[in-house]
Amino acid sequence: MRTLAKGRVRTTTEWWESAYRGGPMVAVPGFPRPLYPPDAAAKGKKPSGDGPDVEAYKRTVSRAGRWPWQSFDRAFSNGFSHGTSGNVGESGIAGIQRQQKLEPTGWIGEATFNTLRSIRVPEGRPHAGEMAMDKTAANLIAEAWKMFAGAPPPKPDPAPPPTSKSARQARLEKAIAELGVTESPANSNNTKYGAWYGVNYQPWCAIFVTWADQHGKPCKSFRQGSAYAYVPYVVSDARAKRNGLTVTSSPEPGDLVCFDWEQDGTFDHIGLFEKWTGGGTFSSIEGNTSTSNQSNGGEVQRRSRSQSGVVFVRVAE
Repeated sequence: MRTLAKGRVRTTTEWWESAYRGGPMVAVPGFPRPLYPPDAAAKGKKPSGDGPDVEAYKRTVSRAGRWPWQSFDRAFSNGFSHGTSGNVGESGIAGIQRQQKLEPTGWIGEATFNTLRSIRVPEGRPHAGEMAMDKTAANLIAEAWKMFAGAPPPKPDPAPPPTSKSARQARLEKAIAELGVTESPANSNNTKYGAWYGVNYQPWCAIFVTWADQHGKPCKSFRQGSAYAYVPYVVSDARAKRNGLTVTSSPEPGDLVCFDWEQDGTFDHIGLFEKWTGGGTFSSIEGNTSTSNQSNGGEVQRRSRSQSGVVFVRVAE
């Protein structure tokens, strides 16, 4: 109990003033790897590369109240490790460690890893009482386990054989060969395309297009892990004639086609133009679609589409 002002006292304890409530450890395959931020090099530690485990910890620490909720990247930065200010909500890994009476190095070893698996979201926070490490974070840990600890590093994709086909043709043929492939389990966004790109368990229509290009006759416009996983970026780059992308009104087989379902200026879905089918309609090969969910349907399908509300994009060869 501490005095707040003359004649007033505070009788409650804030959630950050005592240890987190615990629960059964969230089930994961194992501890993927220790993590060290860039400034750990001064203490003889090799700074850690990006990975899905970092994204998992950022989700967990944010749900626990010690990091801002945002679109999380996969970099283990000094800021996330040690905190960026004295505010509780920006104290990062070191804030969790201090609250749980661990040495506040900001590094992640097995003790901190098991702590993050064991704490609950505190009262007064969204999802109070739930485990701080949610299902998405646990899936990311499993992905990191395969990358760093559970299996040898995957061999790089072999270089595609020489071909006289255009990149458009090769991209389309690769996509057609994937017709019928589904995410597994259903509604998980878990696919080989997301695992290859490095952003699994996320909507994957743009990732599928990138995968088809890079496994056909690769174009410089697409890059594993950085371009493209988000449809609006494709459209904005094409309209600005950036990164080898341009808008075209005369699509050819293998060109990109971007869909704005609500016609509100935000593009929601992408596929590969296959051919005109008459009356202003065309067929396209699309990832993560179905007749019940146009842009998060979980399967590679051939769809019949109208050209209303679409942008066709040409990729430089």
